[in-house]
Amino acid sequence: MDGGGAMEADPFHNAKEDEHMDAQTFKAGKMKMIQPDSLKDPKLDKLKEQVLLGWINESLKAEHIVVQSVEEDLYDGLVLHHLLARFAGVHLTLEEMALTASAQIRKLEAVLEELDKRLEQQDTKWEVSLIHKKDLLATLHLLVAMVTRFQPEVELPSNVKVQVVVLEVSRTGIQSDVQTEVLTEDRGDNAQEVSDTNDPMEQLMEMETMAGVGLQVSDLDQQFSDGVILLLLIGQLEGFFIPLSDFRLTPDSHEHRLHNVSLALSLLADLGLQVSAVQAQDVVSQDVAGTLKVLYALFRKHGG
Repeated sequence: MDGGGAMEADPFHNAKEDEHMDAQTFKAGKMKMIQPDSLKDPKLDKLKEQVLLGWINESLKAEHIVVQSVEEDLYDGLVLHHLLARFAGVHLTLEEMALTASAQIRKLEAVLEELDKRLEQQDTKWEVSLIHKKDLLATLHLLVAMVTRFQPEVELPSNVKVQVVVLEVSRTGIQSDVQTEVLTEDRGDNAQEVSDTNDPMEQLMEMETMAGVGLQVSDLDQQFSDGVILLLLIGQLEGFFIPLSDFRLTPDSHEHRLHNVSLALSLLADLGLQVSAVQAQDVVSQDVAGTLKVLYALFRKHGG
């Protein structure tokens, strides 16, 4: 990228001038999202669509509950409440159908409190707000822990890992890092299972993660330039699913990237998040100031 030396000296300079944004105004916060390439891993798909979904539906068959999506159908606490009753014999005095967000959160708080007592996890990787926001990573961690605790005879796919983008806002600015997160342990029997590790970008990210090298803002603008992570981030934070048919999950042309970013900016406008003077082309061309303005609008609403 042109002007790399100047950007390294003060990566927030342009953003501050254009938007008068003081880094001190950023709310501290951290969020995670699964890398788009990891979502296409057949082992993750098997864990999510076959094993976990099948386990839920088989467990609740007698109650005529059918779950179609682990992302979409667990956020209100109903399914988790029934699973708690089925496996732990705990029947909480809660309304069956929680229709408002506040009622759903109260129900989730009660259900997860009881589940956490029985799962006995020292470091839980889920919380009420994440489950309610339909966070896929947190939901998968919770379901894997439940299967392992309540029905250990269920065979989970071995050694399922995902690449996770971690975004963190502090008073000094925005940082992103790519980490490997383990969903299921390696049983040592998957020598023949080969995931797509021939992607040079994925290998580079893994090498940087192993070396403990955080991706700074100079990489952040590139990560968001095709619009994919930005769309997934918007959907995750705002609690809705963006159909894959509406955007290009693996954009391979300028037009595809421009379409994705344009859709993201349109969604932000519909949500009432004003991103002044930012054009889709700014993000696609890896303009730091434009990318930071978009992220700032999201973190101003959801950070902290």
